[in-house]
Amino acid sequence: MNRSLKVVAISGLAAISMMLGVACDKQEKPKAQDDAAKSVEAKSDDAAKTGVEGDASACDEYATKFCEAVGGEQNPSCVSMTSLKLLLPPAACQAGLKDLEYTRTQVAEMGKKCTELMDKLCADLGPETKTCGMVKQMTPSFPPERCVTMLGQYDKVLAELKAEEEKNRPLSAEMQAKIAAKDAPSFGPADSAVTIVEFSDFQCPYCTMAATAVNQVKEKYGDKVHFVYRQFPLSFHQDAHLAHQAGLAANEQGKFWEMHDKMFENQKALKRADLEKYAKEIGLDMKKFNTALDKGVYKTAVDGDIALGQQVYVQGTPTMFINGERVSNPTDFNVIEAEIKKVLEK
Repeated sequence: MNRSLKVVAISGLAAISMMLGVACDKQEKPKAQDDAAKSVEAKSDDAAKTGVEGDASACDEYATKFCEAVGGEQNPSCVSMTSLKLLLPPAACQAGLKDLEYTRTQVAEMGKKCTELMDKLCADLGPETKTCGMVKQMTPSFPPERCVTMLGQYDKVLAELKAEEEKNRPLSAEMQAKIAAKDAPSFGPADSAVTIVEFSDFQCPYCTMAATAVNQVKEKYGDKVHFVYRQFPLSFHQDAHLAHQAGLAANEQGKFWEMHDKMFENQKALKRADLEKYAKEIGLDMKKFNTALDKGVYKTAVDGDIALGQQVYVQGTPTMFINGERVSNPTDFNVIEAEIKKVLEK
């Protein structure tokens, strides 16, 4: 997942997602910031060599203390000040040093806007919602100026977060039954207390990680859970749709999971010739297999799974549900197992 910090006005869920990325990567400066800081340091050294080290020293000191006041080097205001200090008159830097309390007071006042934003959103979303929990987790890491911007666009921010909350609601019993219907490849007893449904893409790298986790589930809980695999080839994965048709052709011959493992083990080789090779290796009737692909026998079934996924807000792969609850990280066996245990303990 590529993440970057941009000093722009970002509202709603986009801002929260962006800041999550920043929080995770906070140990590393973005390259542009690092290069800017090095450039500033080099120019400061040059200034010292030309005999104006007193001037440079005042602005360096002011920039350092300013950054401390606004919360550290990663704060966008600090990044701006690091570059701006070369343009400030020494007298301005000296004045700033004498009145740092004003800066601290302004930062504290702006910081109150983040608390206001958080309280207001949770009141409107509902204090017990998952989205409110996310807001409480992420908002304290926002630069104060972003909270001010988001409050100025509050209706838009709230609408986006309400849509996210709706997406993450547990599925209705009717929809749970629909995505777990018998028309899809599966393993485990159909009457299990735990039903897991995954929407996956054979060409998606993260789905390979999920496949490893699913194999661990099969090994440890295969007789205690019912697992259903749904086809969700993404449009920009050119070989994925045919690969999913091949999976269903193998399923017709009782060897879906063998084909599933072959394709994930060889994810970068999913052309027609590759699919035929894997089919031979797992012992499929090649005449039936090739006929199915030639005639697009399972194309409608794959498209049907895509439509089904869209009904439950599948926007990327892998997406997994356990008894209608969306799993936060379906690539991690420990996360999946924790959810399985919750249900089994009940």
